[in-house]
Amino acid sequence: MKRLRWLLLLVVVLVLAACSDKVEEQDTPEQGEEVGFSLTGDSIEEAENIPEDEKKAILEAFNVYITSFNEKNLDAYMDMISDHSESFDKEEELEYIETFFADYDLVRDPTDITIVKYQEDEAQVFSTLGHKLKQLSSGLEKEESARQVTVFTKEEGNWKVKSVHSIGENPTAQ
Repeated sequence: MKRLRWLLLLVVVLVLAACSDKVEEQDTPEQGEEVGFSLTGDSIEEAENIPEDEKKAILEAFNVYITSFNEKNLDAYMDMISDHSESFDKEEELEYIETFFADYDLVRDPTDITIVKYQEDEAQVFSTLGHKLKQLSSGLEKEESARQVTVFTKEEGNWKVKSVHSIGENPTAQ
């Protein structure tokens, strides 16, 4: 429930920003962190200070995060969620994702994958996510897309998802 409130608040703020004549990046950190990319901006630029081995590891972590979800691999998906996330309660996420996987087929197709911010212990990956959603009980299908920044944190040498910020349709929103 806490996650839903934060997601709704984020969507409202982003919609209001999108309706403005002038698009500005937020200077105020949300939930104790600052996303280094405006989801409503047109320019996507890769961070310049990424060591090649870290870039490879971050992009691989993003790939595992997306692939494990698409394949409904609950263990692999949950392993990608940070134990220190400010956005996810792992127990709530597990319960929600189990139900979601049972009720829907969802395939996420990321494009424009770009590391837009990098620090030694945190990275932000921008992507445009195409979603193909099918409700299993009714057979209804829907296609949509969203712009997303996935924030990763480094835990014990591995990159884990700390939070997700998106604008547009998000079929997994609680």
